[in-house]
This record gives sequence, C-alpha cells and structure tokens, in this order.
Amino acid sequence: MSTSKVPLADIGTPLLPPPFLNWFQAKGWSPRVHQLDLLLEAQQGNSTLLIAPTGAGKTLAGFLPALVDLASRGKSNTTSRGVHTLYISPLKALAVDIRRNLERPIEEMGLDISLETRTGDTPAYKRQRQKLAPPDILLTTPEQLALLISAKDAGRFFEDLRYVIFDELHSLVTSKRGHLLSLGLARLRRLQPGVQTIGLSATVAEPDALRRWLLPQSGDLGDGQPRYGGGRREAAHHHPRNR
Repeated sequence: MSTSKVPLADIGTPLLPPPFLNWFQAKGWSPRVHQLDLLLEAQQGNSTLLIAPTGAGKTLAGFLPALVDLASRGKSNTTSRGVHTLYISPLKALAVDIRRNLERPIEEMGLDISLETRTGDTPAYKRQRQKLAPPDILLTTPEQLALLISAKDAGRFFEDLRYVIFDELHSLVTSKRGHLLSLGLARLRRLQPGVQTIGLSATVAEPDALRRWLLPQSGDLGDGQPRYGGGRREAAHHHPRNR
C-alpha cells in the first residue's frame, strides 16, 4: 500500500469536509493515504484494522471516521443521546493522553464534539453524569466497559453507538483482559448490531487473528448466525510501511 501523502487539492468532499481540509492546510500538512483509506472503509460500513508503527498518524486515522461523522450529523432534536464512539485503551494513562491530543484539533476546527475519559480515577459524580448525558466520544478501559454494559440503562447509553476504537489491539487481545473485552464487544453488538470496529495495532506476526477478533462471532446477535458489518465478511487491513 502506498505511504505517500495526498495533496489537499486532490481530496474532495464528502470524504473530508471543509473544516478538516482547512485544518490540514493551516497546519501545512496533508493527510496520509492510509488515513483516507481507513476513513473511506468506515464510510462504506466496514470494520478496519490498521497496523502501523509509532509516528504514522495511526491515532488520527482511527478517530477520523468518528470526527467526520459527528461534524456532519448536525444538531439533535433530543436533549440527550447515547455515546457515539468508544475508545478502548489498555492503559488509563493512554486514554487521558489521547483525549488531550484530540481536544486541540477539535477546538481548532471549531467542532461541536464532546469527549471525556472514564477510568478508575474518574470521580463517582462524573461517572453518574456521563451515564445521564453521555459525551460524543468516551475514552475508557476494558474494566470500565464491563461496568457500563452491565448497567440497567446500557441500552439507552449505547443506543447511538457507531464506532468502537481499540488502541494497542495486539496487547489487548493477547492478554487475559482480551477475553473480558471480547465478551464486552459481543454485548455491544447485541445492544447495537450495526456498530463498526476499528483496531489500531503495532506490527504483529498474525494480523488475520486480529481481523477475526474485530468481526462478529457466531451467536453475537443472539440467533446463532454470524454477522459482518457493511455486508462484508472481512475487516479491511491496512499496513503502511517505511514510516
């Protein structure tokens, strides 16, 4: 796969809306090919695995589908709606860092998007407020996800869920927490069958194992039949090299 950057003049709406194009231009940057490829896959309804080393723009690639969708959806007529995007990190410190890194471009683009973290360190009053008025993007850990999906109001909380982003997927899946997370993902699919997954990972020996993990397993929707997002039976796999 090509690792070159895409000239801004060659990128058209609706792939990247004007606020995003203007932001890249103001920074003197151009989107990387794999960032746009992942966005396109997501917009087509497909789950995606991105394998890339540090410094390849992996985090921005993972969040672009959510940011573009949230920026384009307009205001809701309801006073509150469910969380739109979940970001799952193996480390609570990483979730906090990612939130800081996202806040700046969201502010610079003037996007009306709320994001918050939810970890074991989050005060009880804030966790309760998040359940009553969920942020657009919630950055959390496998343990906190387990608590959220077991709550009696989980159906309402996740009713608008569109994306689940798994960072450092290689370390999540290969640990004991991966089994807990797999059960949590199956539960999310029962609550929101159309949810799409985005996996971000370092280089691994068997990427197909990660791709399979991102897709629904038999029985995930409660009828014993496997389901695959966007009508496809595979998660798209992008692996930029030479970064």
